[in-house]
Amino acid sequence: MRVGLHLGYQNMHGEPDVKTFMQETQFAVEAEAMGFDFVGPVEHHFTDYAACPDPFQMLAWVAAKTEKIELITAAVILPWNNPLRVVEQFIELDILSGGRVIAGMGRGAARREFRSFNVELGDSREVFDEAAMIVINGIETGIVEADGKWFQIPRTEVRPRPFKSFKDRTVMVSMSPSSVEVAADYGLKTLRFSQGDWRKAIPEINQYRASFEEKHHKTAPPFIISDFMLCFEDKKRVTEYCDKYFARMFETVANHYEFMSDHFKSLPSYATYAYMGERAEAAGGADKAYRDYIGGNMIGTPEELVEHHLERASMVGDYEMLCNFSFGGLPYELVYEQAKLFADKVMPKLKG
Repeated sequence: MRVGLHLGYQNMHGEPDVKTFMQETQFAVEAEAMGFDFVGPVEHHFTDYAACPDPFQMLAWVAAKTEKIELITAAVILPWNNPLRVVEQFIELDILSGGRVIAGMGRGAARREFRSFNVELGDSREVFDEAAMIVINGIETGIVEADGKWFQIPRTEVRPRPFKSFKDRTVMVSMSPSSVEVAADYGLKTLRFSQGDWRKAIPEINQYRASFEEKHHKTAPPFIISDFMLCFEDKKRVTEYCDKYFARMFETVANHYEFMSDHFKSLPSYATYAYMGERAEAAGGADKAYRDYIGGNMIGTPEELVEHHLERASMVGDYEMLCNFSFGGLPYELVYEQAKLFADKVMPKLKG
């Protein structure tokens, strides 16, 4: 089992932006010594929800200070970016890092981010699907050409050219039935976020695996699960930090994506987000959604996290884990403490 480090969700909450961002970036460098297989920053903008607007820049800095850890954009949001520029950025970063890039792509879900980029949230499915194919072909061949509904690009040969294939190094965030179908069509690995009871996601996971095998005549790769984590030896500390920092993070997530708004109900491709709101509404508020959210992520002592992993794997099968230890303003001495404990006591058992 491969285990990675997810970055960029260390909410500001009054902390100096520069200090927080640099601590997060340095954490990415130290992940290599801790034994993580890959590291991936997010792309988010304009609010305290996250602290990384450009994953390529962060990863270029990390690449210069590391030797072997793989670098995943987790993820670059295609509807907010020109696909020709994304092709150039993937290829350039891959060359600078010696071929360590995993090309992770997503389509976004927050109205406030789409609004500021002057892109309609309701168009994201079509825009992503068109842009993703441009990027997939471009990073493989070094040639970009498009004449579609959303992008018109004359035949363009990028420089520098790709120096190795991106096959089996391309990932798509997939949180809805339509997304997993696109991922299977394009032959991409998938990344899913922990957002509640994993039994609810099994139909989509099975759909992806069956479609992938039917279309590509081989077994689908293990998908990636991104988890928010709390890992401490003392159960009382786990409970205390969950009540304080995880609760703060969940509030920021809910506000950023507007889970309680009705707008997702008219967008079938955002079924997961609509479900989050409906579940909270049915329970009479956000508390039930919050409790489900806790249950889906990795929170507990090292022994409990191993058990949680085994229980989840028995339901969803093979997967890779992308761990997020820094969120909700959790002080960095605690971020490092729990990450090191996880690396020492949990990760060897996951990999074993």
